[in-house]
Parts: sequence; C-alpha cells; structure tokens
Amino acid sequence: MIRAFDLVFSLLGLVFGFPVLLVLTIIGLVDTGSPIFRQVRVGRHQKPFTLIKFRTMKVETASVATHLASSASITRFGHFLRKSKLDELPQLWNVLKGEMSLVGPRPGLFNLHELTEERAKRGVFQVRPGITGLAQVNEIDMSRPVLLAETDQRMIASLTLANYFRYIILTISGKGGGDRVVR
Repeated sequence: MIRAFDLVFSLLGLVFGFPVLLVLTIIGLVDTGSPIFRQVRVGRHQKPFTLIKFRTMKVETASVATHLASSASITRFGHFLRKSKLDELPQLWNVLKGEMSLVGPRPGLFNLHELTEERAKRGVFQVRPGITGLAQVNEIDMSRPVLLAETDQRMIASLTLANYFRYIILTISGKGGGDRVVR
C-alpha cells in the first residue's frame, strides 16, 4: 500500500512540481554551474543507487557526509534550499524508480561504516531508504550513527499508513532541521 502512495505522490510531485524544479535548476545553474548533485548511497539490501538532489554546496566540496562538511561550503542559494527542504525534490525521481520511498531511513554513504554496521544489525536495509522519517523530524542525523540506526529500527517497526502521512506532513510543515554541518 505504501509503495502505491509513493508512486502516486512522486509522479504527481514531479508533474505538478515541474515548473518549480525548472526554476530551481536554472537558479542552481547560475549559483554553482552544476545544479544537480548525484551521489552513490546505500540502498535497500545494501545495494548502491545514485541519489539525486539539488546541489547546496560548492562543486569542489569533498564528497563526504554532510555532518563532516564545512558550513563554508554551502552556497547562499544552498542555504535557502536546505532550509526550505527544496533540495530534496529531485529525489522524487528516486522514489518513482523504486530506489527510495517518501518515508524511510535516510540513505547513508558507503564510507559511513559504523552507521552501515548498526543498520545491518537492526534490519534497516530490509526497507527502501526514504526522503524523510522519524529520525529526520526529530533532527537525528548521521553524526550519531547508533541513535540513528535505533531510531530507524523503531520507525520501521511502527510504520503504519498513519505514521507515513504523519512524517510527510511534519516534514512539509518544517519539522526537523536536516543534517548538521561543521561550523
């Protein structure tokens, strides 16, 4: 049932959000010269997939977890995208393709070994990673791998259709602050 909602909402979001996506792409092109950010992440069953987002950091920024990057790397437009969570919109394509869900554990990088181990122990990789979830609305990011994996496990065990919509609504209404960056 959740997959059906993922398909419908991602398709509607991409179709009706196309003008917004286009405008953000053009502004991003002016801001960084490369508005789309692609990064290989750990997916369902620990299989790699390429996550797409709007670029919020300078092109030359090292490809590391956000909590390991310097805030000086974030562009002015990138600050806006992060605060508004509009940087996540291109991930609707990942949802449509079946690589992600709207709700699930945020996909980590393969070099975040402690997080990957903790999630593997807790069965987190049995589900599709998501754009938002319990950890995100409670501002738990990848800088706290054990807590994040425990929260992901708790979310998966209690994920109902009501919670699915609750996490989406909380995210849209501004709950959660995204991944921290080094100051």
